[in-house]
Amino acid sequence: MPILGALMGFFFFPGVSVPVPVATPVPPVAVQTYGVTLTAYNAVPAQTDSDPFVTASGAYSNPEVVAARSRDLAKELPFGTIIEIRGPASPEHSCGYGIVAPIIGYRVIADTMNARYTDRIDILFSTKSDYALADGSVKNAAPVLGVCGGASIRVVGHVDIRDIPKTQAGLAAIALGNTFALK
Repeated sequence: MPILGALMGFFFFPGVSVPVPVATPVPPVAVQTYGVTLTAYNAVPAQTDSDPFVTASGAYSNPEVVAARSRDLAKELPFGTIIEIRGPASPEHSCGYGIVAPIIGYRVIADTMNARYTDRIDILFSTKSDYALADGSVKNAAPVLGVCGGASIRVVGHVDIRDIPKTQAGLAAIALGNTFALK
């Protein structure tokens, strides 16, 4: 009805001005991106602590969705931060990112690295994620990835650490804002 009244004022009362709503520009959401060195680990005592199946956040060490961050990134990437990982942009950074990229997907920060590392993201891989290499050897995804300098991560969401999805599909649904897919 207010639109009809405004139109009537415009057409029938030429001296009456009708305010026209102006769209207010929405400020762009700041996308947080960080340059990091990318490494990987397995949930085994030699690479973690005495309880490799519990992360520093208290969450289960799920190799499908968990990542650790160096302690210097704790403020920027608190536990529960969902990240998208991009491998090195430059071919001068040689690592096995191209080989293991299909099993990285989105990750949630749920673990912390040793204090000696800085500006790093450590991807948790399954001890069973092995790759047959061209030389005939078989290696786990963690050493296949190696140390990837020049990688980047982008913050894409957040999840309560008690509600971390168990699958990549569940994590992707949160990251993409498709929460109905979780039900």
